[in-house]
Amino acid sequence: MRQILTFAAVGVVNTATYYCLYLLFLTGLPYLAAHILAFTLAMVGSFFLNARFTYRTPPTWRKFLLFPLTNVTNFLITTVGVYLIVDVLHAGSRFAPLVASAAAIPVTYVVSRWVMLPKSIA
Repeated sequence: MRQILTFAAVGVVNTATYYCLYLLFLTGLPYLAAHILAFTLAMVGSFFLNARFTYRTPPTWRKFLLFPLTNVTNFLITTVGVYLIVDVLHAGSRFAPLVASAAAIPVTYVVSRWVMLPKSIA
């Protein structure tokens, strides 16, 4: 239970970081480029926060290199979601990432646990 709550707290910090970066990059980049850059930078921060606080495991190069792969599903879900919200639903790009990211949270937890604690069952 502690891991799930800590994962959620790290997720809130990560989402806030991502969203602030997204808004910053949105001032000079198209929304998809802003999304990709903000997502990548926030994911690096998420790796270190999850290693330290959620899973209490030392960060290694192996885990660091695998961690982005675990977020491929998250990335695809949020990217498709942002595209659908902005280009299909015409709902605007400002809040689209927050809405789109909600569906990816459970998948990201299971896969990140598998990467960070490879001997445990997610």
